[in-house]
Amino acid sequence: MSIFTHVTVGTNDLTQSRTFYDNVLNTIGLKRIADLDENGTIWGVDAPSFFVLKPANGQPASVGNGVTVSFEAPNRAAIDAFHAAAIAAGSPDEGAPGTRDWAPNAYAAYTRDPDGNKLAVYCFKEA
Repeated sequence: MSIFTHVTVGTNDLTQSRTFYDNVLNTIGLKRIADLDENGTIWGVDAPSFFVLKPANGQPASVGNGVTVSFEAPNRAAIDAFHAAAIAAGSPDEGAPGTRDWAPNAYAAYTRDPDGNKLAVYCFKEA
C-alpha cells in the first residue's frame, strides 16, 4: 500500500520544468504521462505520481523552506545519473551521490529543480 497518491511542486516556467524533469526523471524510470495544457505536467510509471503545476491561485510559485521531494531510484547507478543530469541542466549540487549513515544501505543525492524546489533521490539496496 502506498502512503501518497502523488506529490506536486509549483513552477513559474513550465517549459523549463518539463525539459528538466523529462531528463532527470527518465534516469530513475519515470515517464511523462500527461500534459495539462499550459497548467502542468504529470510523470509516473503505471500511474500518476509526480505533478508540476502552475499555482491554481495565479500567484507565483515559491519554494517551501525545509521541504524536500524524494524519489526512489532502482539502483545506485540511477542516482548517479539523476544527479549528473540535474547538474548538467545547471542545477546546484545540494548533496553529492553517496552513502547516508541514517539507514542501512542508504545511498542518495540532492539537488534543486529550476524553480528552487529541493529534490532527493534514494535507494536502499546494497552496492
